[in-house]
Amino acid sequence: MDPIRRFHRPSLRRPRALIAFEGWNDACEAATGALTYLLGQSDSEEPYAVIDPEEFFDFQEHRPTVEITDGGTRRLVWPTTRFHAVTLPDESRDLVVVLGEEPSFRWKTFARQITQVLNESDVEEVLLLGAFIGQVPHRRPVPIVGGGTNPDLLFDHGLAPTSYEGPTGIIGVLQEACREAGLPAVSLWAATPHYLAANPNPKAMLALLDRAATVADFAIDRSELEAITNEFDERVEAALADSGELSDYITELEDEAPDTPSPTLDPRFSNELVTEIEDFLRDR
Repeated sequence: MDPIRRFHRPSLRRPRALIAFEGWNDACEAATGALTYLLGQSDSEEPYAVIDPEEFFDFQEHRPTVEITDGGTRRLVWPTTRFHAVTLPDESRDLVVVLGEEPSFRWKTFARQITQVLNESDVEEVLLLGAFIGQVPHRRPVPIVGGGTNPDLLFDHGLAPTSYEGPTGIIGVLQEACREAGLPAVSLWAATPHYLAANPNPKAMLALLDRAATVADFAIDRSELEAITNEFDERVEAALADSGELSDYITELEDEAPDTPSPTLDPRFSNELVTEIEDFLRDR
């Protein structure tokens, strides 16, 4: 049985795809938050295709949820991977936006299902968004590093390459599947401050969205997300004003932070960094 459910085939002009997944690849909801905002600015409410979760998810880890509609009807919502068509009348090309949760099983098959839909949609290039927890201060610009199916893609888009080697998530597997399918793909990874790891980070969302718009060559009304980011920064500074020890720690972090993104930013150290800040506060 084909796990891909196709509702219709959209008419798109030279589309590029933007993809993000919840889970290991999505610290502070930065990647999925950026694309959710992008969808909110478009008129693409319903997906044109989905991947059925039955073959790919452990439902004890990714449980379906129950929702009650306005009419009082109860329905189940499954962890489905969704393909949205976003038309950009004022641009020379359109977008395909893919959102979902990182699957539990059969990652290679799952990734190939995604590239199959992208090829059917005539996608010319793929942009993968991710985020991880890093030892970075919130007052600096959000560091973004890149990966690609071809090093020339990073050079063409002015991206700092990452030299990371180690465990990867579904974004890394999907990038390899794009290479196998002959789809040029670039990944953008944002580093988020470890001392703010418990909260969604709109500043990282905005940074990813801005860089994605530059790489994929489209314009987006960022004003609403920018306002949310400014409010977020104000709330963080207000909280720091009541915590002299944490404020001192962040000042030290700022003094040590490089002016340019490090190519060795490593998502494996996320838990260690969170523990570091907890230990610092406990010692103080």
